[in-house]
Amino acid sequence: MEWLPMALDDLIPKDHEARSVWEFVGKMNLAPLYTRIAAVEGQPGRSPIDPKILMSLWLYATIDGVGSARRLDKLCIHHHAYRWLCGGVSVNYHTLADFRTQHAELLSQLLTESVASLLSAGLIELNRVAQDGMRVRASAGSSSFRRRATLEECYTEAKAHVEALQAELEEAAPAASHRRQEAARQRAVREKAARLQQALEEMAKLEAQKESRQTGSKEGARTSTTDPEARKMKMGDGGFRPAYNVQFSTTTDTQVIVGVDVTNSGNDGGQMAPMNEQIHDRYGKSPEETLVDGGFSTLKDIETLTTSEHGTTVYAPVKDEEKKRKQGEDPFAPRPGDTPAIAAWRRRMGTEEAKEIYKERAATAECVNAIARNRNLWFIRVRGLVKARAIALWYALAHNLRRALVLRTDARKLSSQAAS
Repeated sequence: MEWLPMALDDLIPKDHEARSVWEFVGKMNLAPLYTRIAAVEGQPGRSPIDPKILMSLWLYATIDGVGSARRLDKLCIHHHAYRWLCGGVSVNYHTLADFRTQHAELLSQLLTESVASLLSAGLIELNRVAQDGMRVRASAGSSSFRRRATLEECYTEAKAHVEALQAELEEAAPAASHRRQEAARQRAVREKAARLQQALEEMAKLEAQKESRQTGSKEGARTSTTDPEARKMKMGDGGFRPAYNVQFSTTTDTQVIVGVDVTNSGNDGGQMAPMNEQIHDRYGKSPEETLVDGGFSTLKDIETLTTSEHGTTVYAPVKDEEKKRKQGEDPFAPRPGDTPAIAAWRRRMGTEEAKEIYKERAATAECVNAIARNRNLWFIRVRGLVKARAIALWYALAHNLRRALVLRTDARKLSSQAAS
């Protein structure tokens, strides 16, 4: 026999982090989630779970390094902090899993609103940000990647299988339990056919990219039948595995994430300008300075950021610096054909001031990535870019929750000291 305390509020201390998460979520604008809830009098079914509970559970779980809906489901039964957040309401992993990935646009809006509140309170500034990308393993195996001919063959077989199952279901009059089993089989085959169709669509994109870049034969292109939007990328250990490229842009002085994106590009080239535009769209202003590593520093992006109406100064390393030094060249001297913006970037990166500023990149971007890794952002369990972006947004919101608590606490201390 197991005895549990009756008072839920006694489960955790007054200063427990779960209470901070609950308070943080209480200040969020969750109106879009509540408008979807409709009561139907006289109809069977349980009352819907308060979105505030689901939001709090996933934010706290993300901070706690929990990335599985099944594991979270068990914690809601056995772990005091999660039981306190549930407040006596039972949840199941299906509801948890669906909630985590169904509201990517709302999560993005919540990120904007939470960062905007910090900006308006003067707790953070957009003077200088650092952007970095990290490869996160996708929920697909390397063996699931197929060439076009194989995909077309599999798709034809899957469609024929769907039609056969449909005919079988219509002709027979089985018992209710058997009908459910057949319906489940049919649904599984339909979903497989849909993934194969999506894989063929992604194949067309890959072939077009290879043709435009003139990188290899189109016949060598492969896509995954499990997660068609995943791509094989070079990981930190040097191996190539299916992954997504998670991008965070973070303020250097306060380490608050202000921009989030997820791509299926294996490199960071071309990601700087879209992130800068995203930040401007979110907050109505662009960073004054952006720090990125060499993988981002395409001349096109540097030109775009520098000459745009918002004007952002780019700090990125000049390529082949050591090689040019050994050849007796000045790596920071403008090159023939450089535009004024590119020439200014080269000269800037040769100054001691720029080198000191650039040191903040690793201390910011790589630190934020390491924190995400410590919270188990090694593997994205969901499939597709939209759902993968939702996962990245959960990590950003959880990270910023922690940072906001620290920043507001520090501000109160300074205010108290000034008053005394």
